[in-house]
Amino acid sequence: MDIKAVSAQIDADIQGLNSPEALEQFRLKYLGRKGLLAELTSTIPGLPKEERAGFGQGVNTLKNKLLNLIEEKQKIFSGSCAGAAQATCDIGMPGMAQELGHLHPITRITDEICAIFSRMGFSIVEGPEIESEYNNFTGLNIPLEHPSREAFDTFYLKDYPKLLLRSHTSPVQVRQMQEQKPPLAIVVPGRVYRPDAVDASHSFMFHQVEGFMVDREIKFSDLKGILEMFAKAVFGSEIKMRFRPHFFPFTEPSAEVDISCIICKGKGCSVCGRKGWLEILGSGMIHPNVFKQLGIDAKKYTGFAFGMGIERIAMLKYGINDIRLFFENDLRFLRQF
Repeated sequence: MDIKAVSAQIDADIQGLNSPEALEQFRLKYLGRKGLLAELTSTIPGLPKEERAGFGQGVNTLKNKLLNLIEEKQKIFSGSCAGAAQATCDIGMPGMAQELGHLHPITRITDEICAIFSRMGFSIVEGPEIESEYNNFTGLNIPLEHPSREAFDTFYLKDYPKLLLRSHTSPVQVRQMQEQKPPLAIVVPGRVYRPDAVDASHSFMFHQVEGFMVDREIKFSDLKGILEMFAKAVFGSEIKMRFRPHFFPFTEPSAEVDISCIICKGKGCSVCGRKGWLEILGSGMIHPNVFKQLGIDAKKYTGFAFGMGIERIAMLKYGINDIRLFFENDLRFLRQF
């Protein structure tokens, strides 16, 4: 292969280059691993000894020529691109604003609730949303024939009849008492699922916080004190609280907890149904049957548990009258928080 012929071919090819892509093809043709210069270099060992040095110098000269030509073309192309960008860019136009996001109101309330209980010594634990039937029902004193199963009904996985989407965060109570021995003080936030028709106060998916404490000589008065501190931390020190007898299969005795209406201060209004009270959560002392299921001596240990809907707390705190607003992603609503 003749160096002069390759040089002449370079001069002809460089004239027709009119884009960075064409320049890259030109570079690969001559300087690539299988390019023409590599072919020239590979012929050197086959030349007579007296010709090798001169031929090698010629190849190096040709290589330097190629590099200079490519560099000049790159400068031309970069200059033309900058010129085109300048022609189409008006630096006087305002830039595109980057809108900062912020925490969703459900996340804000969840973090606030967890922080309150964390300051009281509770640990924050999360659990899986796909649960076993035992953890969701049987381990919580809700056997198959129990009528309260209807109230805690949920979605079952088609191919796995013993697995389901948890209908409350209480299965983590079962998990933790199986894994750890008392004393326990745990709060569990998370998503839960129930086949409810969607309306202003119901959703098939919502969020709960479950809390429980197990130790020697835990009393109902301990539950009352903990919940009163929580309620006043969220809704203000002026609110009043009351316990109403109720039934939950996993606690005995059980109670619904109300606070005085934060809108009318207990006088009665449309928000509280003229009653002056707002329901915020359910609670009670952990049922001895739950301890028995989990291998904990109910004569030695006692405990309490409580559970609340996070959407419910957020709706009361912020005066929201429709749970669907949390999930519609309407920025006009979300920007308020």
